[in-house]
Amino acid sequence: MQFADEACYAAKDAGRNRVQEYELGDATMMRRHGVMEWVTQLDKALEDDRLILNCQKIVPVMGDMSQGIDNHYEILLTMIDELGDTMPPTDFIIAAETYNRMTVIDRWVIERVFHWMSVNRDKLDHFSGFSINVSGHSVNDETFPDFVLEQFSKSQAPTSKVCFEITETAAIANIDNAVDFMNRMKIIGCQFSLDDFGTGLSSYSYLRNLPVDFVKIDGVFVKDIATNPGDYAVVRSINEIGHYMGKKTIAEYVESDEILKLMQEIGVDYAQGYCIEKPLPLEDLRI
Repeated sequence: MQFADEACYAAKDAGRNRVQEYELGDATMMRRHGVMEWVTQLDKALEDDRLILNCQKIVPVMGDMSQGIDNHYEILLTMIDELGDTMPPTDFIIAAETYNRMTVIDRWVIERVFHWMSVNRDKLDHFSGFSINVSGHSVNDETFPDFVLEQFSKSQAPTSKVCFEITETAAIANIDNAVDFMNRMKIIGCQFSLDDFGTGLSSYSYLRNLPVDFVKIDGVFVKDIATNPGDYAVVRSINEIGHYMGKKTIAEYVESDEILKLMQEIGVDYAQGYCIEKPLPLEDLRI
């Protein structure tokens, strides 16, 4: 039955209205089997509350980089397996996206981050807030904005301390829904960051239509910028266009002092990466 189910999903992914025969040893089917195994683990982890919230600091590139009111933190997710080992997020996120678990995960994250903000209200004045990733599945879920509003009401978390991150790919794929969601949340004071910017074919034209506050430059252009003049040109271009459109820019994958200096030279507003701070569990955040 499991093999038949995997073949069925493969047929759907290939365009539907077709027959997919399951063959033992087929590389594609083996990858799909691995993804389905991750879904089983993910469902069990959600049931057992074994997802862990981490956070990574994002700081202004110019000026004093010590802890300050302009610093904020991106919420990152990891999963603990049944043996207590930390699992790489890429694997279970791919499984969640493939088998429609992302909305459940997004809601789980939002509920718990808002709860943290509620019980740690005294710390919120010392930094600018959290960036929370929202998947394309949630952006396309018409009940999701009401859920977020309900969580704000329930927790009394300050809306001005929440910045939602949406990937460029997700925003473009659901642009009307993305704009509607952004406008509803911005009315109550939330901000938005466009994640992984620069990988889309029509990035700049879409940026014009999305009411985001921050543009997050895709790390693929940042991590090798010290040795790749082409990447330098792309980052500078994104930064200039972002500023021209009134957006702040964030560089991710800032892994060395050399890269950080180049971000300062270009004039990028914020930086995130191991050079700034490694991720740490949210419960260990001291401000």
